[in-house]
Amino acid sequence: MSPADDVRALELAPPFKPLPQKGPDVSVERRADGSVLIWSNHPPGEGPRSIGHLLAERAAAHPDRRYILQREPGHGPWRGVTYGEAKQAADAIAQWLLDAGLTNDDAVMVLSGNSVEHALVMLGCYTAGVPIAPISPAYSLMSSDHAKLKHCFGVVRPRVVFAQDSQMFARAFEALRSLDPALTFVTVDGGAGTIPFPELASTRPTPAVAAALDRVDHDTTAKYLFTSGSTGMPKGVPQTHGMFAGVIAGQEGLRDEPADPDLVPEALEWMPWSHISAGNIGFNGVLWSGGTLYLDEGKPLPGMFETTIKNLYEVSPMVFGSAPIAFGMLAEAMERDPALRRSFFKNLRYMGYGGATLSNDVYERMQALAIAETGFRIPLTTMYGATETQGITVVHWVTERVGLVGLPLPGITLKLVPNGSKYEVRVKGPTVTRGYHNDPVKTAAAFDEEGFYSLGDAAKFLDADQPELGLVFDGRVTEDFKLDSGTWVSVGTLRPDLVAACSPYALDIVVTGQDKPFAGALIWPAPAALPALGADPLPKLNELLAERLAAFNAQAGGSSRRIGRFLVMTEPPSIDAGEITDKGYVNQRATLERRAALVEALYAQPPGPGVVIV
Repeated sequence: MSPADDVRALELAPPFKPLPQKGPDVSVERRADGSVLIWSNHPPGEGPRSIGHLLAERAAAHPDRRYILQREPGHGPWRGVTYGEAKQAADAIAQWLLDAGLTNDDAVMVLSGNSVEHALVMLGCYTAGVPIAPISPAYSLMSSDHAKLKHCFGVVRPRVVFAQDSQMFARAFEALRSLDPALTFVTVDGGAGTIPFPELASTRPTPAVAAALDRVDHDTTAKYLFTSGSTGMPKGVPQTHGMFAGVIAGQEGLRDEPADPDLVPEALEWMPWSHISAGNIGFNGVLWSGGTLYLDEGKPLPGMFETTIKNLYEVSPMVFGSAPIAFGMLAEAMERDPALRRSFFKNLRYMGYGGATLSNDVYERMQALAIAETGFRIPLTTMYGATETQGITVVHWVTERVGLVGLPLPGITLKLVPNGSKYEVRVKGPTVTRGYHNDPVKTAAAFDEEGFYSLGDAAKFLDADQPELGLVFDGRVTEDFKLDSGTWVSVGTLRPDLVAACSPYALDIVVTGQDKPFAGALIWPAPAALPALGADPLPKLNELLAERLAAFNAQAGGSSRRIGRFLVMTEPPSIDAGEITDKGYVNQRATLERRAALVEALYAQPPGPGVVIV
C-alpha cells in the first residue's frame, strides 16, 4: 500500500467514539547536555485528601449504591457490599486496628488475592492510618521455601497478617510464625490460630476512628507495594495518600466533560491488588467515580480466561483495561461469539492497556470487532508507570498508533536522559515515592542529582519536531542486547512486532540472541489456534510460523530485526518461576534463565530438537 492509499483508507474508516479528554498540550525544554524535560500545560484537577476521606464522601452521597462484588464459589451469584456497608465495615476494622495499638509505623500484610474482605481490610487500614502491604499470593502458595514471603515480611515487619482461607495459607502462616511468634493472623473462615474476619467487621467504632482519619493527609503512608523481584528480591515501596491523589488529580486535569452524578460505571477487574495498576489506579479510580467494581477470578491464561468471558456476559464495562495478552485472548473469543461481543461493547467508551506494548494485529482485530458491533472504532489508551511512580504518562487523545506511552499527566515532569543510543526515562512529581522502605542505599541509587526517579525504561518522541504527538516506548535499557556483531537488538519494540507477524498462532514470544550471530525466538503457541491444525498440530504450526517469520524477515531491514531460528515451547509460562507475572506480563529475563537449555538448542550446530531455521 502506498502512503496515499494509507491516507485514503483512514479517510474511509469509521469514526472513533468520542474520548472525553483534553488533547495534548506540552512544554519541552532541551538542555545542552542532551537531556529533555517534558511537562503538561494542563493544570492538575481536584484530588482527594486521602482514600479514607474519599470513601466517607462517597458513602454519604450514595450509601445504597453497589460498590464491590464477587461471585460465590463455583461461579455462583454476585455478593458484596454497598458504599454504606463498606464505610461501616471500614470504620469497624479501623477501630479494631486502633484497639490493637497499630499506628502508621506498623503494617497489615495481606497474603491472598482480591476479595470483598480484602477490600474492606484495605479501606479499614486507610481509615485508621495504618499501612497495608498486599503481596503476590504466589509468594505463599507456589513457593517451596517462602523466600520472597519472608523477605517481604522482613522489610515491613507487619503486626497483623490477613488471608482469605486459613487452610490454604497454613504453610505460609507457619513460615511467618517462625519469624515472629507474636504475629496476629486474621482469616475469613477463622480457622485454627486465627481471628475470624467477622470479629473485626463487627467492632463498634468510637470517636477514635474519626480522630485517626483526621490525622491522615497526603504525607501519610497508605500502603507498601513490592516490585516484581525479577532481578533480585522484591523492593518495598511506600505509597502515600498524596501519590494516590496525584494520579486522580492528574486524570481530572485531563477531563473534558463534567462528571455525571447519575452515571454508575461498571468495572471488571482481574489484575491483582499487589500491583499499582489494579490495587491503586483501578481501585481508587472506581471509588473516585462512584462506580461498581466486579471482581473477576479469571486470568488471561489457558483454562482460566473462560471465567472472564463468563463474567463479560453479565458485566458490560464502560472502560476495559488489561494486559495486552488479555486483549489477544478476548479478540479470539469475540471473533467466535457474537453474544460476547454484544455484551462487551454495550457500554464501552474506550479500552486501556498497560505493562507491555499492544501489537498492531490485536489492535486491528479489536477495531474490526468494534466496528462490526457498534459502527465506531474504539479509542485505545494506555497509562505508563511503575510501582515507584504510579501512573506518570497517558495517551489521552484518539490515535491510530499503538506502542505510545503518551505524555506526562498534569503535575508530572519527565526527563529523557541520553543513555547510549537511547533516552532513559526519569520522573519527578507528586505520584513518585520518597524511596525504598528501610533501604537508603537503593533509594540513593534510584534518584539522580535533581531528584528524578530513574525507571530503567527508554522512550523517544514519535516525532522530535512535534512532541505533542507523544512518546513511544523504546524498550528496557537493561533488556536490550547486542549480537556478536555489536548490533543492538531492541527487545521491547521487536517482540510485539513478532507476535503480530505470527498471529493468530503465537500467544507470546521471547527474543534471544545476546552475544550470538543472530536473533532467535522462543514461541508460546496460542491454544485457540491449535485445534484447527489437526491431531498432531506441531509440524503444521512450525510450517506456518516459518512462513510468517520469513515474510517478516523480508521486510525487517537489518540483522537486529531478523529472526534466524525459532522453537515452539510446549510447556506454558510458569507463574511460580516468574516467567509470567500475576498481571499476565511475560518476564523476558526469567524465561531465558529458566529455559537456558532451549536457548542453547537454538544456537547449537547442528540445531537442537524442535528448532526451525527460518
